[in-house]
Amino acid sequence: MKIKITLSIIIASLSFLSFNLKELSLNYPGYFPAPEYDLKNNPLDSNYIELGRKLFYDPILSADNSTSCASCHSPYNAFAHTDHSLSHGINNETGTRNAPALFNLAWQKQFMWDGAINNLDVQALAPISHPKEMGSSIKEVLYKLNTSPAYNTLFAKIYGENSITGERVLKALSQFQLSLVSANAKYDQVKQGKASFTTEEAIGYNLFLQNCNSCHTEPMFTNYKFANNGLTVDTSLNDFGRWMITKESADSLMFKTPSLRNLRYSYPYMHDGRFSTVQQVVDYYMRDIKKYKNLSPPLNTPIILSPVDKINLIAFLNTLNDEEFIRNTKYQYPK
Repeated sequence: MKIKITLSIIIASLSFLSFNLKELSLNYPGYFPAPEYDLKNNPLDSNYIELGRKLFYDPILSADNSTSCASCHSPYNAFAHTDHSLSHGINNETGTRNAPALFNLAWQKQFMWDGAINNLDVQALAPISHPKEMGSSIKEVLYKLNTSPAYNTLFAKIYGENSITGERVLKALSQFQLSLVSANAKYDQVKQGKASFTTEEAIGYNLFLQNCNSCHTEPMFTNYKFANNGLTVDTSLNDFGRWMITKESADSLMFKTPSLRNLRYSYPYMHDGRFSTVQQVVDYYMRDIKKYKNLSPPLNTPIILSPVDKINLIAFLNTLNDEEFIRNTKYQYPK
C-alpha cells in the first residue's frame, strides 16, 4: 500500500507550517514540500511520540534484549551509525548495508536503500525480524511488552485500556521518527534571511547547483528516488540494490539517493559505507564512476572541479549540518 498525503492549503507567507495535537507542534519551514506521510491516519500526539521514543531506545525489541533501534541509529550521528560500515546487530552479527540516517521521514514515500518498504508504519518490522539485526518478530515483541508491568501501565495510561497491539507499537515508533525533523542548518538560516553564506560557501552553493542538485535536490537535498551512481559491486556483499526487490534489470545497482544534510555526523557514506570522508565522495564522483548501461544520466558527464572548487563545494555542504538537531534532548534517550 502506498502512503501519500496532499495538503489542501499551503500559505506561502508563513515561515512555518504546523500540525497541532494536544501539546505537539510539528514545525517545518514553508519552503519544504508538503509531507508524504498521511498524518490523518496517525495524528501526531506528544504522548505517542514519547512512547515511540521509549520503544526506539529499548533493546526489548530484539531477540536477546541487547539491541535497540538506537544501536544503529544514534541521535549524535543524525540517527546513523559511525562505528561500523555496515549495520551491527545481535550476537555481534554484521548486516549487509550501512545504517541510513533518520530525519525528515515524513517526506519519504519509500524506505530502506532498495525501497523495499513503502509505509513508515510497518518499516520497523524489517529490522525487528532481520536475523542479523534484531532477530525477533512482532509476535515475540508483543509477548515481552504484554508481560512488562511498566509497558502495561504506560499503554493503559495513553490508550485508556491495557491493550498492547502490533499496530500501536508500530505507529508509536512512526510517531517518534516523524518528529525527527532537521531544518535548522546554516543553509536554512540563510533561506530564512537569518544568516549569510561566506564567499566560499556561496561559490560552493553555485557549484552544487551545477553538479549535484539534479539528484540531491534542495531543500531536502535528495529527490528520494533510486539511482545507479556507478559504484563497483562489493563482491563480499553482492548487493545489487533495488534489483533484489523488483528483479527488473533496469533496477540493477539502483540505490535510494540519500540526503546530503548532516554529512558531518552521518559517515561513513554510500549503501555499504565504503567512504569515510566527504572528500573521498567528491573525489569518487570526479574520477571513479563506472559507466553502467543504467548509470544515472547526470553522471554520464564528468564532474570537473579544481582543488579550490572542491574546497568551496565542501564548505557549502558543511552548511547543511544541523547541530541543533543532533543535540535536541527531545530526540535522545528518555530519562
